[in-house]
Amino acid sequence: MACGLPVDPGGRVEVLLRSKTTNKKAENILNITTTVKGSAVPRTVMTLALDPQITEAVPKPRGRRWRLWLAVSATTILAPVLLLAVAEVALRICGVGTSTSTTRPCTDHGQSAYCDNQFFAAPFFPPGMSRAPRPFVIPARKAPGTYRIFVLGESVAFGDPDPTYGFGRYLETMLREHYPSEKFEVINTGITAINSHALLPMVKDLVHYQPDLFIIYAGNTEVVGPFGPGTVLTPWDLSLPAIRARIFLNSTRLGQLVGKVTSASQKNTPGWRGMEMFLDRQVRADSPQMRPVYENFATNLRDIVAVARRSGAQVVISTAAANLKDCAPFASLHREGIRENELHSFEQLVQRGADFESAGSYAEALKLYLSAADIDPQYAELQFRIARCLWALGDFAEAKERFVRAKDLDTLRFRADSRLNEIIRALAGTGPGVGVVDAAAVFAGESAHEVPGRELFYDHVHMNPRGNYLLARVLFGQIDSTLPADLRRSAVSADVASQEECERLLAFTPYDRLRVAGLVLGELGRPPFTNQLNHSEEVLRVKSEAEGTTDYPEIVAEYEWAITQNPQDRLLHLNYGFLLHRYDRPAADQELRLALPYDNAPTLCNWRKFD
Repeated sequence: MACGLPVDPGGRVEVLLRSKTTNKKAENILNITTTVKGSAVPRTVMTLALDPQITEAVPKPRGRRWRLWLAVSATTILAPVLLLAVAEVALRICGVGTSTSTTRPCTDHGQSAYCDNQFFAAPFFPPGMSRAPRPFVIPARKAPGTYRIFVLGESVAFGDPDPTYGFGRYLETMLREHYPSEKFEVINTGITAINSHALLPMVKDLVHYQPDLFIIYAGNTEVVGPFGPGTVLTPWDLSLPAIRARIFLNSTRLGQLVGKVTSASQKNTPGWRGMEMFLDRQVRADSPQMRPVYENFATNLRDIVAVARRSGAQVVISTAAANLKDCAPFASLHREGIRENELHSFEQLVQRGADFESAGSYAEALKLYLSAADIDPQYAELQFRIARCLWALGDFAEAKERFVRAKDLDTLRFRADSRLNEIIRALAGTGPGVGVVDAAAVFAGESAHEVPGRELFYDHVHMNPRGNYLLARVLFGQIDSTLPADLRRSAVSADVASQEECERLLAFTPYDRLRVAGLVLGELGRPPFTNQLNHSEEVLRVKSEAEGTTDYPEIVAEYEWAITQNPQDRLLHLNYGFLLHRYDRPAADQELRLALPYDNAPTLCNWRKFD
């Protein structure tokens, strides 16, 4: 051969020579082997150099390696995803689980509509604890000229203690009376104990129903609601992407099945017990866990606004007002690192101060309380004691600051703190169609020395009739200023309906005032209210409001008058039916049938039990 090497019986050298002109790497290998020719290298080594195994060791083209890597990776990732997708489809076909969208198809008087989905909140609650909105209906065909408003939020938006007299009802009455020739739909989708993590998917669903305005009232349950550091409803997570991924997984049929199997394996699954479920989930104001709460709240609100605005709807977000003067903190924790001798001195000072305060010696009590605050300024209840003494001494400005501090330091975080409200206020002016109603500031302006209390609230955050009317009036002003000019020209009065006029049209009768006060009294008899410093004072106050007698014929007359003014108001029929149930069962049954929110709904439809 030309290279002077012996030809192997397998003819491998000839193969390499034939490859020389077409394969550069083969040429290189041949040159190397010919260079070795005549050296002292043993013949066996030279033979190995020509072995096909060596050609396998030559690096393969990069493109082929990347294609192989991509194929393996795609198979590794896509195969499980495809398998899960097939399982999800199979579960849907077999009827396992339920849809968790905000609405579901239904009919109303035979017309196509969308109604509340009682399973919407399932991804945010453990089995047996899920909350639901009050029944609502959205006509599938939006009538021309209709102005559609959605109210979203937690228990305050829902309307606790009785949603038939929440601020949304007052607002609807004001709009109807002010613009009688126009049609306003105020659809309340509020749900107790949810927070902004649930509001975002709700808005994403509701934008498909031609909204004109979203009203958001939120902030009170950001810490104790789903995925918050003070919750018992879900695992806490500080990562917003992780939270949203969990919500998505919980909403799938596969996720629901896993949750059902997991809950079935647990004995004595607890049911809903209200605020007392959270007693062991205290969170300090300076806890590192609060930072992601603020960041996630701000991001969720921005995303809610963006989704709503892309649909063409306007957005009004309200700060969360709170009872400062007549709501002591639910729980307090001492500052971290407090020593035993400091704690002993603190307790002695507070006890002596409490004795002076009980005797009406507020100046002496204040001195002792301030000394205790030098030891531990983070104890919420102490700040409330200081505020009460300052109030009694007439130093209202300083008292207000201490009342606010007591609320912000409360470690059972059922009231929005100052930082959460500042996040809401920061949305003002962020773009066209976005408005902020500062309910906290408005309520302060309507209260003695700018410290809201029992004159506006039933409890810590839930408003009494005056509070609900006040918030509705402020919202009305915000909405009225943004309505189209031709619609505004149809107003029949320059003034908004008064509180008395609204309540007459809503049939908020003396009987209903006693009934609602009784509901509040029942709540005050349970923890964490029973742990409050001023619990006995508040119980006595509400008890006086819940006692009294009413004239049944007069109450009936009030209901019948209100129904003649608005016969399509299903909630009037509902409350009237409950009233009649004691005295006239056939008439009650007829009213309750008229109260059905949509076709084929259960008679009571989870509104409330009979009195």
